[in-house]
Amino acid sequence: MTRKLATADFKLPALLLALSAVPTLGGVVRLVSVSGHAAATPDNARFLHAPAPVVIHVLCATLYCLLGAFQFTPALRLRWPGLHRRAGRLLALCGVMTGASGLWMTAVYRIPPGLQGPLLYWVRLAVGAALIGSIVLGVRSILRRDVPGHEAHMIRAYALGQGAGTQVLVLLPWMLVSGESGGLTRDLLMTLSWAINAGVAEWIIRRRGGAAAPASLASGLRIA
Repeated sequence: MTRKLATADFKLPALLLALSAVPTLGGVVRLVSVSGHAAATPDNARFLHAPAPVVIHVLCATLYCLLGAFQFTPALRLRWPGLHRRAGRLLALCGVMTGASGLWMTAVYRIPPGLQGPLLYWVRLAVGAALIGSIVLGVRSILRRDVPGHEAHMIRAYALGQGAGTQVLVLLPWMLVSGESGGLTRDLLMTLSWAINAGVAEWIIRRRGGAAAPASLASGLRIA
């Protein structure tokens, strides 16, 4: 018999939703500016000139991070396995579109040098490709009934997809202290944010022996 849900079952989703809050709000603001009559500036001209990739990216990344937050709670998966599978199919598509639109924007947008140097350019390409690759491997694993492999790849993908949330936590203190918002330091800090997420993901996976139980993510990110 499936046990009743407890408050503890929602701690991890709540943490991930909180991490998504600022990027989600920023995405809403970006969509409003693109759909309205915002004046063109050096920072937003690329979005106004070619809005399609940023609209796709914001919509897919937002859904991926928000709905995906509930995919890693064992109690929810066990209680509603069909919902987990259906949501997973949608999220796999959203994750791939998030990575693809990120690659699209990196490749075609003329981003001011202060907002993206050569380092960040290549890191964004690598992250987008890794996000898509992890989802493809995760889907392939579950089709083979390799649940531990599926979980590991999906943890990696979600960690990369949550890069913007960690970037807020890493960049904001630096901006408040230095008053700067661009340049090589920004590129390094954004890269560091993805590295932190990737490192946490690998720690969670390895802490469970790279496999074992469906509770891998929840156990690895246990909140007191």
